[in-house]
Amino acid sequence: MQIGVILSGCGVYDGSEIHEAVFTLLAIKENNAEVMCYAPNIEQHHVVNHLDGSEMNETRNVLIEAARIARGKIKSLDKFDVNDVDAIVLPGGFGAAKNLTKWAFEGPAGEINHEVRKTIVEMVMANKPVCGLCMGPTVIAKALEGTGVRAELTVGTTEEKSPYDIGAISGGVDQTGAVSVQKTIREIAVDSKNKIVTAPCYMMEANILEIRNNVKAAIDKTVEMI
Repeated sequence: MQIGVILSGCGVYDGSEIHEAVFTLLAIKENNAEVMCYAPNIEQHHVVNHLDGSEMNETRNVLIEAARIARGKIKSLDKFDVNDVDAIVLPGGFGAAKNLTKWAFEGPAGEINHEVRKTIVEMVMANKPVCGLCMGPTVIAKALEGTGVRAELTVGTTEEKSPYDIGAISGGVDQTGAVSVQKTIREIAVDSKNKIVTAPCYMMEANILEIRNNVKAAIDKTVEMI
């Protein structure tokens, strides 16, 4: 069993959320599955100083930065073949909304990277599981826009504390044609019909153990779907 993980850089503010990405790799291995990481070979939208949140005057490549998390074992997303994996996972982080899509700047009207969209659509059409963590579900929603697939996805709940506007992001998910559902950090959303699993993770106010448990629950369910 091999599971693909699509990364969007390295670091929460301009790439993949590192905790979510590492917990994903760990949970996959705990399920006796193998991992193949992918990332688009493109420039990041920008580079953020993770000490103070300021934008830095430099450029970085998404694939090269994502290779830090993958310890070099990573492929350019244009090499993706749906026959090579049994499922895919999209960890969160602002890179999902800045590099894979432009959701951070234009909401649901923002563009999605062509290779990212192609990968997700091919997996869903092949009836293979797709898992989205944190902002990952917005990428799935954008990828499936206009396909006729009405996926049920979660980015969290408005009933508990979050550092983000869950109501607005959920509304954006609905605008793409998907259906947003409310889930806490202790829950995951399971769309059995379309084989899509989503989890809030750091979209909610949570500690690192809660994140670990949320990621593991999502990966366990994804493997079960395989």
